[in-house]
Amino acid sequence: MATVLVALVSMGVVAALGLWAAGAGDLPDHAFPRVVAASVVTAVGGTVKLSGSAGGLADSTAGLTVIPLSVTLAGALVLGAGFLRPLRHRAVAGGRELAGWAARIAVLWLLALLALAYAARQDFKLSLGDDTLGDLGDLFGVSPEVGFTTDVPRTVLFGLLWMAGVLVLALLVSRRAPLPGRLLPLQESVRPAAHAMVVFLLSFVVLGALVALVVAVTRGHASETLAVILLGLPNLVWLALTIGLGATWNGRVEGPFGLPMPHLLDEVLRSKDTTTLNLHTLAEHDGRVWWLVVVDAVLLLAVAFLLAARSPAHVRAWQHAVRLAVALALTVLTICLMGRISAHYGLSVLGIGDLGGGLGGQLFLDPQLWPAVGLGALWGLVAGFLGALSARPVQRRADRTV
Repeated sequence: MATVLVALVSMGVVAALGLWAAGAGDLPDHAFPRVVAASVVTAVGGTVKLSGSAGGLADSTAGLTVIPLSVTLAGALVLGAGFLRPLRHRAVAGGRELAGWAARIAVLWLLALLALAYAARQDFKLSLGDDTLGDLGDLFGVSPEVGFTTDVPRTVLFGLLWMAGVLVLALLVSRRAPLPGRLLPLQESVRPAAHAMVVFLLSFVVLGALVALVVAVTRGHASETLAVILLGLPNLVWLALTIGLGATWNGRVEGPFGLPMPHLLDEVLRSKDTTTLNLHTLAEHDGRVWWLVVVDAVLLLAVAFLLAARSPAHVRAWQHAVRLAVALALTVLTICLMGRISAHYGLSVLGIGDLGGGLGGQLFLDPQLWPAVGLGALWGLVAGFLGALSARPVQRRADRTV
């Protein structure tokens, strides 16, 4: 119970502070708590549906697909730590014991998901403005509304899958957590690589937070920067991670929408056609983006060295390379699947206004998935081999000490 409650409170606090910094505290009809609940729902894989209505003389459409990964990360760290805490002094744990702990967390997590799903729903009235469209709306009694509700079955399903994934990942990443006897081979083959990838991802988050704080101090916009940190910092820095590896994303920003990204990315994506986002297109606007390659290379070599240094000395260099290649490919695949963004809203009254623009807008950001995964595997092979070679002196000293 403590694990589930602390995880939910952590996610709720992060989401609430981020939404408050973004200006959501001024939402009408006391909607702020419901928007916070919706943010937590989407952070654990749940589905929030947008709906719109404007009467018989108008039409509207809306949709939103985004995961606030800062909230997701906070919940995953707390939930994983809480699951491992009762097992921290054990050398070996049986499969039934681990399943029992996971089942108790799952029951309480299910109840929490149901509560969040039914709390995350709200309707808002929209103003048509003071121009001709607003006069037409007043004349014909058009009162547009937009709202959101939660898809309860999908939220429960994906929320439970998210919880299970977090618990499994916690077991794989932790160096000290006990494993059942049948899974002890994972101690050597999987755990060092999984731990290295978590360090790699968290290093990018820390670097991104430091850069964001420096920008907030030197250039202002403190509230907007805080909102990005607390809602979407991993969305931004892990996107930069994949671009630094050579991955390509396709996107577009149209209308009043904006992305939680530096002005450079918004400038590149705000065009009439779909834009290709990679190192070359970004470098045409700012050559400093090539530093992403350097950051990726340095951090990846560091975690490759960590992987090799914490593995038994008998593991060969090519085995380290293959393990890091698989781990990085899976990491890039996860980033690409979770980092997609899609949003649109449109309204037309008596044929005035375009559902794709005018009174609305759209944005999307999608990866070229399999080329990105292939590049991750290639980087992992090279970095894993070099890391293994650089860690040999450390392993030899450890063997002599033993």
